[in-house]
Amino acid sequence: MTLSCSARWLACDDARQVKAVDLRARELIVVSAIDPKRGRASRSGMGADIDETCLRVRPMTEPDLGAVLAVEELAYSFPWSKGIFRDCLRVGYCCWVMEHRDLLEGYGIMSVGAGESHILNLCIRPASHGHGFGRRLLMHLLETASAHRADTTLLEVRPSNAHAISLYQSVGFTQVGVRRGYYPNDEGREDALLLAIELANLKGPTHA
Repeated sequence: MTLSCSARWLACDDARQVKAVDLRARELIVVSAIDPKRGRASRSGMGADIDETCLRVRPMTEPDLGAVLAVEELAYSFPWSKGIFRDCLRVGYCCWVMEHRDLLEGYGIMSVGAGESHILNLCIRPASHGHGFGRRLLMHLLETASAHRADTTLLEVRPSNAHAISLYQSVGFTQVGVRRGYYPNDEGREDALLLAIELANLKGPTHA
C-alpha cells in the first residue's frame, strides 16, 4: 500500500487506478552546477538572481495542473498527460511544486509505502536550469520520504543524462540495476539506470 503526504493509507484498488502504462518514473532534466571536489552545487551554479525569501515548495493542487503540464511539455519529448498528474493527486502520492517569485519552476511526484519511496517525476523548467532548484526539490522529496518512515528511495534516469546522474550521486544514490527499454525515444526505447539511496546515508543539507 502507498502512504500519501497527508498520511492517509490508500486501498490497493485505488492505487491500481493510476494509469500504470504512463506512470513511468521520470528523470530529472539538467539540474544544477555540481562542484566535483565537494559533490555539492557550487556557489556559481546557484544563480545570482535567486531570492531565497521568494522560494517555496508547497503541495501540488489541481489548479496547479495547467502550469505543471506547461513545464512538462517544455521539458519532455514524451510528456505525461494532465490526467496522469490528476490521478497522482487523487491516489494521494506526494506531489509538490516549487515556486520562485510566484512562478512555478518545477515539481516532484513520489510514492511512499512499506518502508520504500519511489520518485516518479522530478522536473525543473528548462529555462531555469543551473540555479540549484533541482537539488533543493530533490532534497525536499528525500526528507519527505524520511518523515514518512521510508528507509530507501528509488528512481530511474537515462544513462545519457550525466548532469542528473552527477546530482543523484552527490547526495548518495548508487546504481542498483538497469531497466531495459524503459523510456520511449525517437528511435523506439531507451534503457534506464535504477538508482537507490538508503536515507540514513543522505548527504548534504536541503539548500546545499
